[in-house]
Amino acid sequence: MEHMNQTMVTFFIIQGISSLPRLQVFIFFLVLIIYLFTLGGNMTILLLVCLDSYLHTPMYFFLANLSVLDISSSTVSLHKILGAFMTGDSKVSFPGCMIQFYIFSWLACSELLILTAMSYDRYVAICKPLRYSVIMNSKMCALLATVCWVTSLVEVIPYVALLSQFSCYKSNIINHFFCDLVPLLDLSCSDTSTLRLLSLIEGLLLLSLTPFVLTFTPYVFIIASILRIQSNTGRHKAFYTCSSHITVVVLLYVTLVCQYLRPTTSDSLESNKLFSLFNTAAVPMLNPMIYSLKNRDVKLSLRRKLKLAKISETK
Repeated sequence: MEHMNQTMVTFFIIQGISSLPRLQVFIFFLVLIIYLFTLGGNMTILLLVCLDSYLHTPMYFFLANLSVLDISSSTVSLHKILGAFMTGDSKVSFPGCMIQFYIFSWLACSELLILTAMSYDRYVAICKPLRYSVIMNSKMCALLATVCWVTSLVEVIPYVALLSQFSCYKSNIINHFFCDLVPLLDLSCSDTSTLRLLSLIEGLLLLSLTPFVLTFTPYVFIIASILRIQSNTGRHKAFYTCSSHITVVVLLYVTLVCQYLRPTTSDSLESNKLFSLFNTAAVPMLNPMIYSLKNRDVKLSLRRKLKLAKISETK
């Protein structure tokens, strides 16, 4: 342990998921496999949406944004522990730590807002089907996506600004596998009250609760609209178009609640790493599976591309 007795640090050491040496190899291959599946699944979704004109619709435009976010957030959060196992270097500079925290927070907030935009898209598709193509035109989709990315980019600046000003830390060993807010606050011996208050007020209300409310409010109108559909086939089809999105949303928010809305103790920091690993590795891997396995259009698009690939090989 490299304890810094209330002194300023120039670098941090990422402890990783587990400090037990006998588990390191198993954890490395587990995380690597999950990461490769995340890359493969999301790259497949992204390529299909870009290459198949049948998928050039608002829903798949936002799904492509979600895939970019999943690939990016997994890479940002997992690259250090994967690299540390191969090189033995688990150090990260102080500026590098702040940059990692900023990028990851930006991507995480963007994902919540993109899911909100997808919820609005489903609302228009089911509740206003005759005006869907007019409301959700290409300009509106681009505007919504831009607002999601830029708003998140600005929202997380105060956190990094305050965190980077902390003058001392009790240790330079981060009990986590990347630079996240909770373990950094636990390490700091500076006055963290302002950042904790900001995290409670803005983080809970603006960054979390507001997207949550904006995401689930359209589903009140969606469910009401679906229940007014007379035929069972129509109701089933309407529910089917929303099932993938609502599954991803519930999965993500449940993980975030378990990860951040709990008291900070030594035991909670250990369990926080597991929830964080699930959020940063497993959820991005599951997202393309949920959308592809439950989505007929994606499966048909994949079959068309595979068929074209086989035809081109035979020529």
